[in-house]
Amino acid sequence: MRTGGWVFAVLIVFGFVWRIGADRNVRTERISGSAGDVLEDDPVGRLKVYVYELPSKYNKKLLQKDPRCLTHMFAAEIFMHRFLLSSPVRTLKPEEADWFYTPIYITCDLTPTGLPLPFKSPRMMRSAIQLISSNWPYWNRTEGADHFFVVPHDFGACFHYQEEKAIDRGILPLLQRATLVQTFGQRNHVCLNEGSITIPPYAPPQKMQTHLIPQDTPRSIFVYFRGLFYDVNNDPEGGYYARGARAAVWENFKDNPLFDISTDHPTTYYEDMQRAIFCLCPLGWAPWSPRLVEAVVFGCIPVIIADDIVLPFADAIPWEEIGVFVAEEDVPDLDTILTSIPPDVVLRKQRLLANPSMKWAMMFPQPAQPGDAFHQILNGLARKLPHDKNIYLKPGERILNWTAGPVGDLKPW
Repeated sequence: MRTGGWVFAVLIVFGFVWRIGADRNVRTERISGSAGDVLEDDPVGRLKVYVYELPSKYNKKLLQKDPRCLTHMFAAEIFMHRFLLSSPVRTLKPEEADWFYTPIYITCDLTPTGLPLPFKSPRMMRSAIQLISSNWPYWNRTEGADHFFVVPHDFGACFHYQEEKAIDRGILPLLQRATLVQTFGQRNHVCLNEGSITIPPYAPPQKMQTHLIPQDTPRSIFVYFRGLFYDVNNDPEGGYYARGARAAVWENFKDNPLFDISTDHPTTYYEDMQRAIFCLCPLGWAPWSPRLVEAVVFGCIPVIIADDIVLPFADAIPWEEIGVFVAEEDVPDLDTILTSIPPDVVLRKQRLLANPSMKWAMMFPQPAQPGDAFHQILNGLARKLPHDKNIYLKPGERILNWTAGPVGDLKPW
């Protein structure tokens, strides 16, 4: 640790770490210029969305079979559907629609332990696209270029939770022209198409609300993290999971008094985040995790350890100003990096995080609120309008290959 960081260490030891809370009565700071304006954009009047009516086997019946789908980190696909059904941007006249939405719950297939299984998703998606292309004329006009799909799997429409296999699969060929709304985001990656909209994972807003603590509670934890450091079941030899970044955190800082890190997940997890200055948000199997949402909501400065990550709503949320980015190879220097940040920089990040617009942008509340993640998605779609005239195909023209992809994906769903 460099001596320049001694101020933080002393403050922590004596319990005098300040807290800039997340509530109404604390000082906040608004991002000046375009970022703040964009966060507060109202999409109503800027686009119209037509929602296809699909048989319930693609959505509601899956949820009836397993209600756990409502609370897992991929639940944005469900709540986006519900939001759009009553949204003022919805149109019942497809001829006047700017965008077409296919409500399909591709992650609602869970193991007994609650983990989504992506293996049926490609066949389910193909089945839904076959249906809309047969029953309506709108898909065939553009082969999906004016359609958007919510694909919140680990690696989006590559439909696999292990990166190597996701890369081998690539994005489902039938979705190559569509706009993908997905949690996965990494620059120069085959599972992220240009023009995709990266969104936060779902974290239950009501659950987080019930764990709020008094705003004057001091932030007495310097660095906080709870989660896996090794995945012995899926990566028994180590080194592949999180590209070794989480293992490096544990090996370097398990005995460091400035780091409150553990695999335990206490009942006070949310409260602890509100007592921390920095919350580690390292990659796991994918670059993103719900910790990013939780850190922003609870005013804990996110320490993002995921090289080349594309963050949610990066055109609206000023991540460089509210977070700290640490390269995966620099994890052994994490203590030096964090203790070297000047207190005035920390305070400004906390003031920005205290702004309610930052928090709403990361959440999918029910009912929806102005500026929340639903509205940020619509804003992203509105900013892509008007569509280029080149997206419309000539009579008889076809671009997509319906027989491309793994043989297993071509089987009926």
